[in-house]
Amino acid sequence: MNIYIGNMSHEVTEEDLQQAFEAFGQVESVTILKDRFTGESRGFGFVEMPVKEEAQAAIEGLNAQEMKGQAVNVNEARPREDRRGGRRGGGRRF
Repeated sequence: MNIYIGNMSHEVTEEDLQQAFEAFGQVESVTILKDRFTGESRGFGFVEMPVKEEAQAAIEGLNAQEMKGQAVNVNEARPREDRRGGRRGGGRRF
């Protein structure tokens, strides 16, 4: 199960998330998204846990808990939406 973690302090590391989620079970991967120019955390990330029951326990156990001074939002990640717009080009057609 892919888990979204939001409202993270910029000081939270991937190792911090790994340790927090491993308390509930096996962690497959941890990713914190970073700004492409500054390299700083964008304040959210994802944790992949292969066992659904363990992932659900982690969501319930960690949602709204404080991590490095800030309460995090933890829930099941939604599938990524297709960001390619339906419009192409713009302008008026005659």
